[in-house]
Amino acid sequence: MSSVEESTDHTADSGPSGYAAARLRLLQEESRSGPSRRSALAGLTDDWLTSLFTAAVRETGVRGAALVAVGGYGRAELSPRSDLDLVLLHDGRAEPRALSALADRLWYPVWDLGVALDHSVRTPAEARKTAAEDLKVHLGLLDSRVVAGDAGLLAGLRTSVLADWRNQAAKRLPQLHALCRDRAERAGELRFLLEPDLKEARGGLRDATALRAVAASWLADAPREGLVEARRRLLDARDALHLVTGRSTDRLSLQDQDQVAARLGLLDADALLREVYAAAHVVAYAGDVTWREVGRVLRARAARPRLRGLLGPRGAPAVERAPLAEGVVESDGEAVLALAARPDRDPVLPLRLAAAAAQAGLPVSLHALRRLAAQAKALPVPWPAEAREQLLTLLGAGEPMVPVWEAMEAEGLITRLLPDWERVRCRPQRNPVHTWTVDRHLIETAVRASALTRRVGRPDLLLMAALLHDIGKGWPGDHSVAGETIARDMAARVGFDAPDVAVLGTLVRHHLLLIDTATRRDLDDPATVGSVARAVGSVGTLEILHALTEADALATGPAAWSAWRGSLVADLVARVAAVLEGGAPAARDLEVPTTEQERLAVEALRTREPVLALHARQEEDAVGGELVVAVPDQPGVLPAVAGVLALHRLTVRAAELRSLELPDRLGEVLVLRWRVAAEYGSLPQAARLRTDLVRALDGSLDVPAKLADREAAYPRRRGVVPPPPRVAVVPGVSSLATVLEVRAPDALGLLHRIGRALEAGGVRVRSAHVSTLGANAVDTVYVVDADGKPLPAPAAAALAGAVQAALA
Repeated sequence: MSSVEESTDHTADSGPSGYAAARLRLLQEESRSGPSRRSALAGLTDDWLTSLFTAAVRETGVRGAALVAVGGYGRAELSPRSDLDLVLLHDGRAEPRALSALADRLWYPVWDLGVALDHSVRTPAEARKTAAEDLKVHLGLLDSRVVAGDAGLLAGLRTSVLADWRNQAAKRLPQLHALCRDRAERAGELRFLLEPDLKEARGGLRDATALRAVAASWLADAPREGLVEARRRLLDARDALHLVTGRSTDRLSLQDQDQVAARLGLLDADALLREVYAAAHVVAYAGDVTWREVGRVLRARAARPRLRGLLGPRGAPAVERAPLAEGVVESDGEAVLALAARPDRDPVLPLRLAAAAAQAGLPVSLHALRRLAAQAKALPVPWPAEAREQLLTLLGAGEPMVPVWEAMEAEGLITRLLPDWERVRCRPQRNPVHTWTVDRHLIETAVRASALTRRVGRPDLLLMAALLHDIGKGWPGDHSVAGETIARDMAARVGFDAPDVAVLGTLVRHHLLLIDTATRRDLDDPATVGSVARAVGSVGTLEILHALTEADALATGPAAWSAWRGSLVADLVARVAAVLEGGAPAARDLEVPTTEQERLAVEALRTREPVLALHARQEEDAVGGELVVAVPDQPGVLPAVAGVLALHRLTVRAAELRSLELPDRLGEVLVLRWRVAAEYGSLPQAARLRTDLVRALDGSLDVPAKLADREAAYPRRRGVVPPPPRVAVVPGVSSLATVLEVRAPDALGLLHRIGRALEAGGVRVRSAHVSTLGANAVDTVYVVDADGKPLPAPAAAALAGAVQAALA
């Protein structure tokens, strides 16, 4: 029994209520899903519309008409909340009033049921003319079929539309390609989005439909392998999304992903995204290959008349094949295998082809990749030196390496060469700071690292570390720890010797060490620099780690790197290098105030009010500056200053607090040095900051209430529930203070609330270091007791618990 025949089992009657009930029963069948359900739903809808059409024709007396499904409905692919795309074709002989009555009897029942409808009434000639003027109409008619009525009307139209499509391919296909590119610009790349649009994004369902249209032109065809299955997965995901949300939506929102995964029988939202990303990769890669072939064919067609005029009856010359490497040549704008190449005898050939293509900035021939996938001999383990060198040449090619690597990956050659790559392939990253999936992030890091190879003595180790630094993601536990073991195995497999394997292991294990330490630790504390020096071990490794840190951050996303972060890392590297070269960790003498600090302290004691100085500087990512505040010693200074800065939309990046007692003066002064950046626009005036700080300290400005009002006005993203704050004591990183690390959602006035909790705990803050990535903040505070000493362990744990409770 066909799917359409099966669907009649659900039909109660021809009315809307009967169709709605049968449709609901069909969608609730647990055993029915995927193509079977889509086809059955289309068949059920066909039966209902056929009954409507038959009754309407009988009532209006119209003859010579047909109800035609186009687009997705024309392909009999109805998702639970799909629109109905319908054309009422007629031969032009019916009276306009009767034709309008026929259309009303078709459209109104659909609208009454709440189903979205895209409809038109045309003769075949009108439809053909509209298709010639509107590319989207033309595409829809390529997937058209008769639901009810005179099938001959559509048969003639389809013949004409297909003939027009093929005859106008040289004009239509570039228009279609431009449409795909514009859509990708708007919707993004499906396989790199945390909330992808399954239909509009690049690699989505519209691109898959575009490839069907290219095939219908007979000009070129998409790689067929895996394309049907990839399209089915995207359709299945959309079906599940419609059922979960009850809406006609194609955006896979974060709050719906777990339910969609469960409906599809997948483990969790990550498994869902990985499957969707893999399908989108297949579609996007097929599109790359297909559009490249379309361009090649159209260029050849355009050149053929000119060549005939130049060459006369002798015909066109043979395609030139320029050598690129042993067994690799350039032909017609692609890197292809030489005629004498023997993949079955040359195990390095896949890497040599990829490296030569990337270095020349050429795409790799699909035929060459398929031949290598079928015939290439496996590399011995460990790899020979040439294979390792070709891999490093590929990684060092920069941006042109990306499409070559992805083509190799799409044909299964990467996981054959590096089996551990499969674990990170298409793996999503939930942190919105990350632009890419894990695998693409590793490739982008190698691209960034290729521009930094002149800075290091061992560029080969930098490029390999870039490729492997996040290879532990997807394994249980800390990905840096797991990644070290995997990286050592992979490096040995590739053929690095034991000392280099050890260095690569260290680089992967500590690839976050410099950025985390520079942004979250007190660099003036000797213990900080000493711990980094012990972990890194040598100046050569430190040099590579510095470049890897920059490449990793640049490849993560715009929020992960800035001139400020770069300066902090460079400062840390210089201090660690001095230690590794035989020096001792240097610490700035905090007991000696600067001239400005002393001047402000004197003024604060004289006026008994806060005094401040604001020095602006233009930074790479924002307007920033240094703020120095001197306040006569009193409770509540830290939360007051932090609150005022938050009210003025200043982001705190670092803070240093100290108590200063001047000779021959009564009382102490608190001196606070802040590194700040404007959230947007310019820095506020220093006078306004001082006025609000005076009011905050005397109680006339209710900072907590103002911050609460401001936060209440901020829009919250529906469905995104951040994890609760966590406050922990970090042992062993300072001999001068107790270190607390606060991890919490980045929120307005976070440091103000932390300061209030610390004030309530009766401790003094020595310094604070603020690091914000996306929606998450990691704030590190160095605290001491009233005598200026680190807290005992029980007191430190109690303080951490109190701060966490206050933030919760």
